[in-house]
Amino acid sequence: MANQDATDLFIIGGGINGCGIARDAVGRGLSVKLAEMNDLASATSSASTKLFHGGLRYLEYFEVRLVREALIERETLLRAMPHISWPMRFVLPYHKDMRFEGSTPTSRILNIVMPWMKGRRPAWLIRLGLFLYDNLGGRAILPATKTVDLRSAPEGEPLVDKFTKAYEYSDCWIEDSRLVVLNARDAEARGAQIMTRTKVVSAHAEGEIWQIVTQDETGEQSVHHAKMLVNAGGPWVGDIIQNTVRINSTEGVRLVRGSHIVTKRLFDHDKCYFFQGTDGRIIFAIPYEQDFTLIGTTDAEHTDPSERPVCSDEERDYLLRFASEYFETPVTQEDIIWTYSGVRPLYDDGASSATAATRDYVLKVNEQAGPPMLNVFGGKITTYRKLAEHALEKIVPFFGARAAGWTAGVPLPGGDFPVGDVEKLIAKLSADFPFLGDFWARRLIRAYGTDAWDMLGDARTEADLGEAFGASLTAREIDYLMRREYAVAAEDVVWRRSKLGLRLSKAEIKVLDNWMQAHRKEMAA
Repeated sequence: MANQDATDLFIIGGGINGCGIARDAVGRGLSVKLAEMNDLASATSSASTKLFHGGLRYLEYFEVRLVREALIERETLLRAMPHISWPMRFVLPYHKDMRFEGSTPTSRILNIVMPWMKGRRPAWLIRLGLFLYDNLGGRAILPATKTVDLRSAPEGEPLVDKFTKAYEYSDCWIEDSRLVVLNARDAEARGAQIMTRTKVVSAHAEGEIWQIVTQDETGEQSVHHAKMLVNAGGPWVGDIIQNTVRINSTEGVRLVRGSHIVTKRLFDHDKCYFFQGTDGRIIFAIPYEQDFTLIGTTDAEHTDPSERPVCSDEERDYLLRFASEYFETPVTQEDIIWTYSGVRPLYDDGASSATAATRDYVLKVNEQAGPPMLNVFGGKITTYRKLAEHALEKIVPFFGARAAGWTAGVPLPGGDFPVGDVEKLIAKLSADFPFLGDFWARRLIRAYGTDAWDMLGDARTEADLGEAFGASLTAREIDYLMRREYAVAAEDVVWRRSKLGLRLSKAEIKVLDNWMQAHRKEMAA
């Protein structure tokens, strides 16, 4: 096989890391193929806590570089995707008798240096952390930390009376699975080949070239050739090294399950709560999809990537107890609408607990087989673009001089409008398509941004959009998602391209899935 006939990069994994690397690489002139065995963002990348954040608690583990990089990235990403991400204020309640029994380096130091404070996270330490959080990365868009009197502020109304003071700081919301799809769309528009529902069966070296065998959902196999392999398999990164490529490596991955519960709406304002637990962990309670509250997450060991992660009864009850320590009205099992769980593929740094394991990413090039292979360990949604840039720093030397990094601030599809103009876009969409109600127009702008006009096309009435499937989903939107955003089944649409599964019945979802399978056959004919 001649080198010139091989693709430059073959990427395994259609999560945020794989799609982010594909977009960056193809934008620098490299030829790229990406294979994802399921739907895009079908694993970890659609099961996050939906935040662009620096990771305030990571300061306790002295992961200053990771926090600083994430803080800087928040505003870079906001400018590139103002439709699917937006600023959010976080309220951290505090009272002087809060106890803390964690084992972070910071708490151990406090227990040694100031034993009279043993078991407590003092106010000055929280304020110091928030000062660093405000200033490590610089801010142009996001407002600074302030103190809130919970006795008079609306943020105090849902909480138990003992919380009279809080610190309010800034982070950001992100529609995680849509972020993945938009990176894939942009990569494809720039020349990458994106193959979903395509499993990499094997990969082995033939001289200086990788031969990769893939299998699609019909069972048909294809052979691809590439000069470099990128293993962005997320929870399967170790399995790909050992069983797909079959090379020896001392690098390992630690699988940590994070579970969430979604409840009925627990409070009326649009700010998020940051709650500290007596076990040293934290959880968030976040306004979600206009009518719900998202609570999470847990940290539990997960041993087998092939085992589908689910929120266990123990994790559910833990989150309910944790939240109920703060909310005046206890949160109960009856309040839960939905649960979800994802597996974080953290780099195995030998930490004693899942909570303490590093959230930083590690990129390793392996040349044992001959041609190079880049293995991606860890990573988080907030730093996906920087991870891709750092991956390209390791990739580019194998291909000679290439264009420099280019993705900072370059809009993703639909994001070509100023931060802060979302309400203007919603108003314009409502004026251009008067049959849309506020919920519908808001949902479309938050999902598609300026591409909403392209999706709605020449429709002048709701009937022009074709069959209605409930919760504002119509045939025209589904056709758009199938043709432009790789959707194949109802699950792709109602749980990853949107979260309308929270509003649709099982029967409605089944009708949608049947329609999609029939439409898929029509498209293939």
